[in-house]
Amino acid sequence: EAVLERFIATACRSRSAASRRTLRTNLRFVARRVGPSAGRPASAALPRQRAKAPYSDAEIARFLSLADAQPTESRRFRATSVISLGAGAGLMGADLRAVTGHDVIERSGGVVVEVHGRRARVVPVRRCFAPLVVGAASFFGSRYLVGGLEPWRRNVTIPLLASLSGGADLPPLDLSRLRSTWLAAVAASLGLPTFFAAAGITSSQHLGDVMAGLAMADEEGAVALLAGTA
Repeated sequence: EAVLERFIATACRSRSAASRRTLRTNLRFVARRVGPSAGRPASAALPRQRAKAPYSDAEIARFLSLADAQPTESRRFRATSVISLGAGAGLMGADLRAVTGHDVIERSGGVVVEVHGRRARVVPVRRCFAPLVVGAASFFGSRYLVGGLEPWRRNVTIPLLASLSGGADLPPLDLSRLRSTWLAAVAASLGLPTFFAAAGITSSQHLGDVMAGLAMADEEGAVALLAGTA
């Protein structure tokens, strides 16, 4: 392995990065078959984490019906907030737990959520979920939309998720799947599948390099682009 790395780093210096990666892969393939193994075990294959499948519109509607059936008004608004902020703004984890009613603002032609913390940002809410988020924000005011008294609290969403489990005919409510629902909806509205097909792109490896040279839209542009239609 050390000989191969030195060969790639020195003798192949004039080749492109893609050519060096391909050559190293090919040499490793040959080395595994003709070189002495010395009893070394083969490297274990590491699983790749895949994005979870998004919920369908019908499943989201049924989850919202379960939220409406909660026994108290406070619990109804909290359950609605979990669904609407997850599928409508892609929030989960600490970003979701830290949202208060004052962080939900009607401006720039739509509804936005100001996310605080390590990845502070402003997220437009999809228009079909905007009235639900605004209603919950009006009810809670300065309090947290999904419950709790401190921003660092954990597991406050577990009782809500459990109460929104609809039995055998409805999958459990999962925050990662709610975020995937938002990602899929926004990607479809932006035309990303069409763009990927036209560009012949099968992975997003180079998209970060392309985006580094592009300017971001202002808030009004982001709302118009990401909020979608009712």
